[in-house]
Amino acid sequence: MKKISGNKLLVKALREEQVDTIFGYPGACTIDISDELYKQDYTKVILPRQEVALVHEADAYARSTGKTGVCLVTSGPGATNLVTGLATAYYDSVPLVCFTGQVSRHLIGNDAFQEVDIIGITRSITKYGVTVRNREDLGRILKEAFYIARTGRPGPVLIDLPKDVMGELGSAEYPDEVNIRGYKPNTHVHVGQLKRAVKMLPKAKKPLFLAGGGINIAHANEEFTKLVDVTNVPVVTTVMGRGAVPTTHPLYIGNLGMHGAYACNMAVNECDLLFSIGTRFNDRITGKLHSFAPNAQIVHIDIDTAAISKNVQVDVPIVADAKEAVTKMLEYVTPFETGKWLDTIEDWKAEHPLKMKKKPIMTPQDVIEAINRIFDEAIIVTDVGQHQMFTAQFIEITEKKKLLMSGGLGTMGYGMPGAIGAKIGNPDTPVISISGDGGFQMNSQELATAVLEELPIISCIFNNNNLGMVRQWQKLFYGKRYSMTCLRSGAACREKCGEVECPVYTPDFMKLADAYGAKGIHITKKEEIEPAFREAMKSTKTPYILEFDIDPEDLVYPMVKPGGTLEDLIMDC
Repeated sequence: MKKISGNKLLVKALREEQVDTIFGYPGACTIDISDELYKQDYTKVILPRQEVALVHEADAYARSTGKTGVCLVTSGPGATNLVTGLATAYYDSVPLVCFTGQVSRHLIGNDAFQEVDIIGITRSITKYGVTVRNREDLGRILKEAFYIARTGRPGPVLIDLPKDVMGELGSAEYPDEVNIRGYKPNTHVHVGQLKRAVKMLPKAKKPLFLAGGGINIAHANEEFTKLVDVTNVPVVTTVMGRGAVPTTHPLYIGNLGMHGAYACNMAVNECDLLFSIGTRFNDRITGKLHSFAPNAQIVHIDIDTAAISKNVQVDVPIVADAKEAVTKMLEYVTPFETGKWLDTIEDWKAEHPLKMKKKPIMTPQDVIEAINRIFDEAIIVTDVGQHQMFTAQFIEITEKKKLLMSGGLGTMGYGMPGAIGAKIGNPDTPVISISGDGGFQMNSQELATAVLEELPIISCIFNNNNLGMVRQWQKLFYGKRYSMTCLRSGAACREKCGEVECPVYTPDFMKLADAYGAKGIHITKKEEIEPAFREAMKSTKTPYILEFDIDPEDLVYPMVKPGGTLEDLIMDC
């Protein structure tokens, strides 16, 4: 067989793995790969404006399509700029394959220009990482990378490519199969354990499903909704699990946890059987571990063996893919009576409904409810902060709507690039990003990417002039000492707050949109919300910024007190 360079083999591998889109930023150590990509016409290359945003774009592309996201960056600072995005994908189980350039092998370890040990740096936030030391191993490593990223609990894989290895000639063969000793993801459900768990359901008087992000990752939404319908068991979700069943479903209660609905948190406290699928029980949903679901037997289904009984001791562990497990459960479950339990939950809902106080001025709930009314189909991508929690509380997610966000790591700056990646992967679906004014500025340069790629995304900015979530904690728990959270603060008012006039907010988001070639509408009143969305929806090639003036005193309620239990809810102030 004719020998080819490592660069050519990489491009061949992308086609073999059906990679139709790669998000890349060039540099000296990857310029030869860029040249090979230029010569082919299968894989589309997206050039973002920074590697930090690039990896979020690949991440959202993967979440929204079910495909593997692929990144290409150069060595040194290009590689280290991936770190936050890799951690974001790792915590939320997103399949990524990221290629980093590396200096030639004889320079590794010599503090060469733009040399870093990126494998060592990212070892704890990748599913697998390796520097390719030998050209003959390249094909096998590439094949393994895609296999590892998408199987088992999905996650990011990083392949470091020394420049001389990629220039070396070698076999053009790309493997058809993978056989990795020590990595054999579980693909079957333990039927005995599953039957044992199913038998517990009709014996329970207060059963409850807890649906995590694993259901969305496994695309098990339809099967899980059938399971809920058959059993008549109510459902709470984690923030990442929202959409496991349609939020309009009569048995859906809402999100539990730190900003969960009162009825959800009470249901977890009072249930006698908690049937959890696809969640790792992190601290944001459990509060103090000793008081989490104190009256319940716990069944835990998760694809990751390490996640079971890691934080919460469970009674029936089941290691399985969520879709496989739920599909198998449907063979054994039968309807049973939960009416009395459902009545109790409805009483809790009526006692403390999830809603913001009605105000004459515009609130985040007003904006989100407008999105619910206007869009029958959409992908909603959030940044991280108060706006994210408002969205998680009030957005309706149905079969035609998806919600994407950074859940486990809580990465500010995810919203705008996430919307770009989702739109590239789903060109015929409306894509809306919701960001705070702080988070939006972390990757606002990606407006250039959106404009040049002709992506008509709608970027909503909830502008309260502050880093709202941190300010909320400062108001409630730090005596209103608003340190480092006012985004108007600067030299003109430092140590003079309240004594001098506040500086003008910067930037002017409407001028920023215009500078990039996007369009913008500044919304200050409730009655302007719907017309603004209607106008933005007319665009077919140009991104829109919709800036909403939000009162900084609008806080996210309910809220569990720091270090508290799910019962320690602050309902309002």
